[in-house]
Amino acid sequence: MRIYTRSGDKGQTSLVYGKRVPKNHLRVEAYGTCDEANSVIGLALSFLDEQEWDGKAAFFEQMHRVQTILFHVGAELSTPNDKEVSWKLKGSHIEEMEKQIDEWDKQMDPLKNFILPSGHSTSSALHTARTVVRRAERMAVGLGDELENELVLSYLNRLSDFLFVAARYVNKQLGGEELVLNVDI
Repeated sequence: MRIYTRSGDKGQTSLVYGKRVPKNHLRVEAYGTCDEANSVIGLALSFLDEQEWDGKAAFFEQMHRVQTILFHVGAELSTPNDKEVSWKLKGSHIEEMEKQIDEWDKQMDPLKNFILPSGHSTSSALHTARTVVRRAERMAVGLGDELENELVLSYLNRLSDFLFVAARYVNKQLGGEELVLNVDI
């Protein structure tokens, strides 16, 4: 399979099943932003190559699961609303993330203030991924009735929460400092 096809040289791309749309179509922006978030998650994980802590393997496994599901969310977003994908996002995928959020959250001090992205580079990169997911969510909301599976919105919303807690969890595991927002500026 060749990497380049030249079919997009004039600003068009194909959705799943071949429907052609402009590359700046909101659907393309939404699934492209999911791809961007996935890349930032991968970047965040690469910062952990030299780090060790109990539970690191489980953390990687959970993050790779999230990356895989996020890839499939992109597939749902890239499928025209009159078609179906073979893989569907399910409520159980969201519940799985919620369970992990709760497990990590129990291990941390309760938040009493807003925090700034800070600490270990992985933590800051996960905060960046969180903001990219929020952008993907806003774009998916813009699709309105074109969005076939409403769970996509729930997944993206919960994923941003998941990434926030994952960033805090990494800081806790690696001794990264969370900077508290100074309200007196």
